[in-house]
Amino acid sequence: MLYNIYCDETCHLEHDSSNAMVLGAVWCPQFKLKEINKHIRQIKKRNHISETMEMKWTKISPAKVDLYKDLVHYFFDDYDLHFRGVIIPDKTKLSHDEYNQTHDIWYYKMYFDMLKVIFSPMDCYEIYIDIKDSNSSQKAKKLKEVCCNSINVFSQKTIHRLQTIRSDEVQIMQIVDIIIGAICYENRIFPKGFVKSQAKQEIVDLIKKRSGYTLHKTTLLREEKVNLLAWKAGE
Repeated sequence: MLYNIYCDETCHLEHDSSNAMVLGAVWCPQFKLKEINKHIRQIKKRNHISETMEMKWTKISPAKVDLYKDLVHYFFDDYDLHFRGVIIPDKTKLSHDEYNQTHDIWYYKMYFDMLKVIFSPMDCYEIYIDIKDSNSSQKAKKLKEVCCNSINVFSQKTIHRLQTIRSDEVQIMQIVDIIIGAICYENRIFPKGFVKSQAKQEIVDLIKKRSGYTLHKTTLLREEKVNLLAWKAGE
């Protein structure tokens, strides 16, 4: 079977305003991709927005919360859609010098920890990562190198392709953005006086309800719908 994997990350910089960081991926059989993207466009249409509008975590508002709930329900209702995420709950505890590595090297290790649970030696994969900046293509090249060196001698057969794409041009990538945004929101420690978004919290609560998970802890390794690793420094 040939699968497509769509990857994204949030709050991944070493020094930013967030204590938490999340890497995530949604994957599906490649032959189902056309049908899945069609369903997402239909969700937009029945919620009276343009099919070309990009759905993002940062765009969630009270006026559009039903649109995002519709997308979350679709993810959980479609048997062919799966999510894998790695949660780093506290970046302040990272000690890169102790392990003789840079933040970038650690980042690629975390990316592989996310992907390796998805890979099966019996299947093949095309991996797509969201373009963040001008260095995204180099990051994709480095990630493929890390994956191929880490798997086995058959890794080149396992990974058919690894390249960058624009999330606003690929419907399914927008599911990744929403789920990792919700997980990160649930794990962030906000400053005193910060007023949380009720609409975003509704999406968080819906994902928790549909998945049956708190979004804080590691799930069973063979969990297929929402598979999570809560990674802690030193483990």
